[in-house]
Order: sequence, then structure tokens, then C-alpha cells
Amino acid sequence: MQADAKIFVAGHRGLAGSALLRGLRVAGYANLLTRSHAELDLEDQQAVQVFFEAERPDYVFLAAGRVGGILANNTYPAEFIQQNLAIESNVIHQAWRTGVKRLLFLGSSCIYPRDCPQPMREEYLLSGPLEPTNRPYAIAKIAGIEMCWSYNRQYGTRYLAVMPTNLYGPGDHYDLADSHVLPALIRKMHEAKENGQKEVTVWGSGNPRREFLYSDDMAEACVFLMRLPEVEFDALVRRDDAAPLINIGADKDMSIRELAETTARSVGCTSRLVFDSSKPDGTPRKLLDSSRIHALGWQARTSLSEGITRAYRSFLEQT
Repeated sequence: MQADAKIFVAGHRGLAGSALLRGLRVAGYANLLTRSHAELDLEDQQAVQVFFEAERPDYVFLAAGRVGGILANNTYPAEFIQQNLAIESNVIHQAWRTGVKRLLFLGSSCIYPRDCPQPMREEYLLSGPLEPTNRPYAIAKIAGIEMCWSYNRQYGTRYLAVMPTNLYGPGDHYDLADSHVLPALIRKMHEAKENGQKEVTVWGSGNPRREFLYSDDMAEACVFLMRLPEVEFDALVRRDDAAPLINIGADKDMSIRELAETTARSVGCTSRLVFDSSKPDGTPRKLLDSSRIHALGWQARTSLSEGITRAYRSFLEQT
């Protein structure tokens, strides 16, 4: 990406999008194009068309979408599939129509089968049934990957789909009904500490294992990929035998029980942890194989304890 390139970050107010803005600025990019939901509804096909025709960005980072944890996915499956399909369909299609040079589509590790071999390699996509609790969201993200691949093959576009593991960091969503596990734990531990609670209840058995990536590390990886030389980038997107897909992970996972204990220590909460096994666990384990991006020269840098401390600081600033 040239230093003066016009770059559109879709979803810039979310956890991933705000990290991408920070990462791009750190890398020296200033011609950044953003729109709030009030300014541009990405589900509105005509509005997206008008925006792309008027602005004609050179590069697009597609981080917009409906996201949430198990409870939100179970409660609003229709919204999760409809909204995400509409956003990615509108943005990817208009990017092609207006000649965007490169597009990066952010997916999710939930695209892989529920009982996927570990660590999860890119070629395991569509190799087995999905986790039922987030299947509508996963199918929408898989459709986005397929769109990138289809446009690349038919129209010669250069669209790359990246699959980050579970993200956390500044600007996260801490609503207990809708948030992911780590921000929910940060809020629960903070409230327990502030209220002097003797116990903190954590959803599920505590046995499932998850991998977590600090959002600024994810952004650094995305900018790194979009800045790859032509030959290396084309090797990722110009394939007829495999989707233009690459994992971004931290190479280490832990049980939800270990995560809850780590979060409690970082927040300074001394309440006893109680695990509610009547609540769903979700996928037993999700650890990405990130060897492809490592071979290109990128590695995550932020430890989980350091990242949670930073995220907790951000939470305190938001409250």
C-alpha cells in the first residue's frame, strides 16, 4: 500500500476496526476513510454503491459486522446471518465495481468445524459440521470467504480473507448479554471486586480451551499482510485450488477456567469462581495453526496477562 493510498476501514468503531485504524496510523497511513453507522448503513445496498462510487478507495479493510458471544448468537440467529451477509455482500461487490486494489475481509475462527483437528489449519474449512450455537454467524463468514475467492477467480480481484482467533483489547464490548467471554469476565471480575462479592459465576464447565489475540497484534498482522510485495500477496489470493484464507493466532490456548483465574488476578478480584455447567460450553477447543503467516514473517507480541491488563485499563476508561 502506497503511503498516500486512500484506505477505507469498514467498522472502524468496533474492536477490530478501531485497532486497524491505530495500526494503520502507526504504519504511517493518514489518508484513512471512515463512516459511522449513522453516516453509512452498510446493509443498504444503494447507500454502499453511492459511497464507493463517490470515494473510490484504493484499499478496503472489511471489519464491520454483527458480533457477540454464545448468548447473543443463540438469541439473535436471524440478525447474525442476515446482517453479516448483507454487509459483506454489499462491500465486496462495490469494491469490485469501483476497482479496489486489495481488500482484506475479517472472518472468525468459528468457521472451522466444531470437532476440528487441532490446531486448525486453513484446509480444514468445510471439513465437518459447525458448532450449533454460532452456526448462522459462521455460515455468513464462510460466505464472505467464498465471495472473495469467487471474485478473485472470475474477475481477477485480489481479496484476502483473514481468520483471527478470539480478539480482545481497547474498545471492546462489555455488555454481559452480548459480549464475548473475555470482556464479559473482565466486567464480572470488576463488579465482584467493587461490590465485595464472595463468588463469581462463570458460564459452562470451564473445560473448553480458547486462544486469545490482543486486537493491536491482529491489526499489525492485517497491515503486514496488506503491505506484502506483489508476488507474496498473489501467492495468497491467486489460487484456484484453495480459498484465499490465512489464520492469525497467538499459538497458545488455555481453558476457560485458567482464563477466568488469569482475569481475576489481572483485575484484582479475589472472589471464589463458580462454574455453571448448565450453560453451554460451545466448541471444545479452538486453536489456530498460524504457521502460514509465521512463515511470511509475522508473530504476535502481546502476552495474555499484559493484554488483559491493558484491556482492563480501557474498560475503566469506558465506565
